[in-house]
Amino acid sequence: MRVNTMHQQTLGLHLLSEDQLEQIHYGTLEVLERTGVKVHEKEALELLHGAGARVEGNLVKIPAWLVERALATAPSRVGLAARDGSRALSLEKGNIYYGTGSETPFTIDLNSGERRRTVKADVCNAARLADALEHIDFVMALALAYDVPLESADVHQFEAMLLNTTKPICFTTYDRRGLLDIIEMAQLAAGGAEALREKPNLIHYAEPTAPLQHTREALEKLITCAAERIPVVYASVVMLGATGPVTMAGALVVANAEILSGLVIHQLKSPGAPFIYGGGIPPMDMTTSICSYGAPERDLGCSALVRLSQYYNLPSFTTAGCSDAHLFDQQAGMEAGFNLLISGLAGGNLIHDLGYMGVGMTSCLEYVLLCDEAVGAIKHLLRGVAINSDTLALDLIEKVGPGGHFLSEEHTARHFRQEMYFPKTLNRDNYDGWLASGGKSFGEKANARVREILEKHTVPSLPPAVEKEIRTIASRPRKPAGSETT
Repeated sequence: MRVNTMHQQTLGLHLLSEDQLEQIHYGTLEVLERTGVKVHEKEALELLHGAGARVEGNLVKIPAWLVERALATAPSRVGLAARDGSRALSLEKGNIYYGTGSETPFTIDLNSGERRRTVKADVCNAARLADALEHIDFVMALALAYDVPLESADVHQFEAMLLNTTKPICFTTYDRRGLLDIIEMAQLAAGGAEALREKPNLIHYAEPTAPLQHTREALEKLITCAAERIPVVYASVVMLGATGPVTMAGALVVANAEILSGLVIHQLKSPGAPFIYGGGIPPMDMTTSICSYGAPERDLGCSALVRLSQYYNLPSFTTAGCSDAHLFDQQAGMEAGFNLLISGLAGGNLIHDLGYMGVGMTSCLEYVLLCDEAVGAIKHLLRGVAINSDTLALDLIEKVGPGGHFLSEEHTARHFRQEMYFPKTLNRDNYDGWLASGGKSFGEKANARVREILEKHTVPSLPPAVEKEIRTIASRPRKPAGSETT
């Protein structure tokens, strides 16, 4: 036995020191106290004013002690269930999970290879594919449903996910009305409101508006999630040099101020309600004006925000598996490989956007498959090296001796499946074997495998009466504005 020893088994990325994180934190508190944030929602203004913030019209200046109180009441861990209520994800320090991206208006068609507008069936297919893939841990819509009424497309997209995956769902919605419809659907699938609160299988995604603004729609959703105890990601997206300072440190202060002021409102509404810190800091490319998904600055900003979430002891939401490439090509593979690994090394809890291409406008199911393969390798890599008497294998090394081999040893048979990563689509054959199996590119094999999954994979059904009611909710006209109740 070795005593009083330090072990570092896994890889990791620690971008900012505690002193640097403290500098960002104190800078954020100064911005919240002196500059303030715009709040465009009546109840949020009332909550802030009643708690002691300075409210001047829609401008709110938040004292440091209010931020510190909100950080003290927010949970450090958020648990998520699968659709059947079984444990799925524990959002806490050290756990990383990967999921698909949110709604894109275009997709690369599996049959033609052409870019086209998305429809509801694309949401169904993306959810079913993600349900089948081993290393995809949660699901987002990945496509917009353009073939349903626009005002209820968000609810249709949730229905498509709920009926085509058992994995946890992260969803967006246009407004509070859609959020309430979605919560009702989730309650039906879970077996009631209390069952959903106890074992939530969904996370709502909402955003402030950079710089330093909270819209009425975003806050209504944030407050509703707090009241219903539905986990919510409140994700800031600050573009370097556009909606935030061009310096990363300054952009981090803006993003952090937006997230923390959202947290204050959320915890004032319902102390202890589950809140997930998140966002990204992509650059606005100064030559093309795009918001870049593949830039190294984006990876840097995401990693820095993950570190801030760890500093605050809050679960985190970040991005990876995305590219600015408009084709499923070498650029797409390179950019996804980098950002998937960096987000994993940083320790982001929920890492979304797998399958995103074309500057966030296009989805690709073959790209989702590539990301799944990459994540499998990354998760294997991040396990690190286990060092103990069994893995050191000193007796075995002595037994085999110089010039021997380990292939037939029981130790090899017992350990090789854990010690080695076995991809399902990547080539691991020699040239002759590759030719004999068809000589296909990864893209060709990925297309064939996605088709096979969509043809053969089945998702367990909900009870027919529940499915019927869920479909009815998705199809019904939206309630009149102002008629909702929490």
